[in-house]
Amino acid sequence: MSPRAPGGTGRPGSPGRHPAGVLSRRALLGTALAGLALPALSACRGGPTPRATSSTPPRRPAPALADDGIPLVPTPPLAPSTIDPDGVRVFRLRARAGTTEFRPGVATPTCGYEGAYLGPTLRARRGETVRVEVVNELLQDTTLHWHGMELPGAADGGPHALIPSGGSSWPTWTVAQPAATLWYHPHPHGATTAQVLRGLAGAFLVDDPDGRGSPGLPDEYGVDDVPLLLQDQRLTADGRIDEETRTAIGPLGDVVLVNGVAGGCLPVTTTRVRLRVVNASPARVYALAAADGRDLVLVGTDGGLLAAPVPVRSVRLSPGERAEVVVALTPGERLGLVSLPPDLGLLPQLAGTYGAAGTLPLLELRAAAELRPSPDLPATTAVVPPADAASAGGERRFELSAGRINGRTPDPGRIDLRVPLGATEVWTVTSAHEQPHSFHPHGVRFRVLSVGGAAPPPELAGWKDTVYVPPRTPLRLLVRFDQPADERTPFMYHCHVLWHEDQGMMGQFVVDPET
Repeated sequence: MSPRAPGGTGRPGSPGRHPAGVLSRRALLGTALAGLALPALSACRGGPTPRATSSTPPRRPAPALADDGIPLVPTPPLAPSTIDPDGVRVFRLRARAGTTEFRPGVATPTCGYEGAYLGPTLRARRGETVRVEVVNELLQDTTLHWHGMELPGAADGGPHALIPSGGSSWPTWTVAQPAATLWYHPHPHGATTAQVLRGLAGAFLVDDPDGRGSPGLPDEYGVDDVPLLLQDQRLTADGRIDEETRTAIGPLGDVVLVNGVAGGCLPVTTTRVRLRVVNASPARVYALAAADGRDLVLVGTDGGLLAAPVPVRSVRLSPGERAEVVVALTPGERLGLVSLPPDLGLLPQLAGTYGAAGTLPLLELRAAAELRPSPDLPATTAVVPPADAASAGGERRFELSAGRINGRTPDPGRIDLRVPLGATEVWTVTSAHEQPHSFHPHGVRFRVLSVGGAAPPPELAGWKDTVYVPPRTPLRLLVRFDQPADERTPFMYHCHVLWHEDQGMMGQFVVDPET
């Protein structure tokens, strides 16, 4: 059986609403504007069972407890997959509305993939062809974007690739990048904040061809290699997710959930544990740190492993960014992980407004009384070539300000940039006002050449796909364009503060093999 065309959509037993399952730009604009007129949280609101399913809505109970009554942080399950006759690895994800027990005895309406909140971890090797059957069992249209994945625009899952309520999509692509921690989330224009806030997110781990995510690093999933998805939430008195209370950058919760659990603990059975941390929050910026001030060892960021392990006191993560850190523990030790007040480069009086004041507890690592020894960390973890701006064939500038990029809001009928396939360019990104911004171009990886004219810090020295942009501080990025995207399914570039994205800080570009 041959793989379906990338991005195909449709209801079971019927064709999709649009040719090849991709909305025309005119239809997309109409759908986006209609979506903006709806209450945002209706994206995952409960109600009649969608046509695509007759099953009972999923329910996520309160977490299991440690002996002292502290909630246990679960490891997301690995998504099952099959290999079809053509050698394609096939996954299935259903976007569903359900309920989650964040407070004991209180059912909060949430959304998830293959469950009530968040989603399973997908895992594939570089060089494998993968296909994901995405089934939309929500009451609103959605998309599914593979954040950080280098893949053709037709499979990217951006705003053009809407999956209708009750419909399906079959994005298919060949994994073409080194080992990395990626993630997936919806991307419908005007409703991304709401759908992510309700829990539509999950991790996607890319391994090297030998099946190892990183030679010499902890890599036993769920034992010494654990993904941690961070989402801050605020619940109303009756237990619903509060989307009405928000700042100029969107909702900022008063509690941080780690894999859906607040104030939890993670049992550790080895002397080192690798944590793959994903900032899946709509707006909050974290500064991941050990509560006792010890160094963490940073081994990877968005686009893969660093050249060598780097001791860091904290790691700043803006929305969409990831970090892989290794923590060493002794038998019986308990170590809190926290988010320190992040340095956002804002005026001091604005720091608290945008969530940069105060320390937030994340979780506690609890080492067993007896620990299995872990190997020493390798001196070298990846080959990361020097970032050479001389290889760039052109330069572009992007100014983020007041809900716009370069003074423009998105127009589905307008292509903002055209780039030749295989090109390398220097993009200079600047924030022109006093709000946090996180810049993310689809379908590419980049290297940070400089931050405000200075060399990037160690946590920005590797491959990236998302980066925090402080006010009045130009970032020069060396961007490679190795995947095609045409006018029907262009790549997006946007602020990954999701409220900003929904309000219009977004543009689109084509990567043209014929240019």
